[in-house]
Amino acid sequence: MRIDLTALGWDAGWAAHVRRRTDHRPGRVTRVDRGVCTVLCAEGPVRASTGGAVLAAAARDLTNLPCAGDWVLVGAWPDGRRTVEAVLPRRTALVRRTAGKDASGQVLAANLDAAAVVEPVHPEPDTGRIERLLSLVHESGAQPLVLLTKADLAADPGAVARQLAAVAPGVPVLPVSAERGAGLAPLRAHVAHGRTLGLLGPSGAGKSSLVNALAGAVVMPTQAIRRVDGKGRHTTTWRSLVPVPGGGAVLDTPGVRAVGLLDGSAGLDRAFADIAELATGCRYADCAHDGEPACAVREALENGELTARRWESWRRLQREVAFESRRREARLAAERRGGWRGARRRANRPARPPSPGGL
Repeated sequence: MRIDLTALGWDAGWAAHVRRRTDHRPGRVTRVDRGVCTVLCAEGPVRASTGGAVLAAAARDLTNLPCAGDWVLVGAWPDGRRTVEAVLPRRTALVRRTAGKDASGQVLAANLDAAAVVEPVHPEPDTGRIERLLSLVHESGAQPLVLLTKADLAADPGAVARQLAAVAPGVPVLPVSAERGAGLAPLRAHVAHGRTLGLLGPSGAGKSSLVNALAGAVVMPTQAIRRVDGKGRHTTTWRSLVPVPGGGAVLDTPGVRAVGLLDGSAGLDRAFADIAELATGCRYADCAHDGEPACAVREALENGELTARRWESWRRLQREVAFESRRREARLAAERRGGWRGARRRANRPARPPSPGGL
């Protein structure tokens, strides 16, 4: 089975990375199962284990492990084995903080042209979760979207979308219904030939149903939400890139239980562009918005232009990013103090890929 890699996004830019690596074949990772990648190459899908050079890079930083959406180089061996010998530089990457104490990151998906925060309208959208996930998407470099799924359950989904526009400044907020096929037309441009759309959201939000609707076939299993508590079930337990007929791809992720932000503040500033804009009107450039005179942010809070809920959400995420920045700097300083001996020990330590099922 021949595969047109250009339909999945392969272009001259990617090709420039491999002109001197004629002994390896390029391909795109569709999923990873405990260190073994499913890769779409020109000759068809192959299963490839992680090669030594990639494992050595991952020993230094786990974000160097291949993940769904990556473009990689696959080596073939005389005994029939396939190995991922290189991960090509990522153009975009959704990276969350891991649960460990080492202030490290985990790549959820790579090389997305657009990434959609998927939030169900029923029983009620979680604005705080939307803000957090949008910060992650902005930081990734992908074009952000907000998809309000199960719009057929809302009396006026357009009104809900207009209300949520306040927590997603400059980001399209689109009501969709995979069940009825409503609102999908604007999405098809994001899964056109050579483009990839990523879906990020909680279990039960309808991500798998969206993938099926965009692919025009049942390629991902779906389940109804639990009747007892209305919570979603973890239908998808791995990240999976699905080619779409006619070109393009959509990348589904497991339901997000929690997403910790790393120390990147640019995404947070863009997700809260309204507060950043207000801050430009403060008298002092270093205004902390905590009692200083002529503070435009405090004035907006007092007159209702800025809600207390959004202000507290911004402050909470700012504290989280600042804390992670300090932790990361402390870890890097400790590594520098460890010198070459510490670096050698880390390089020789076997890499332990994160479980593909947990978010």
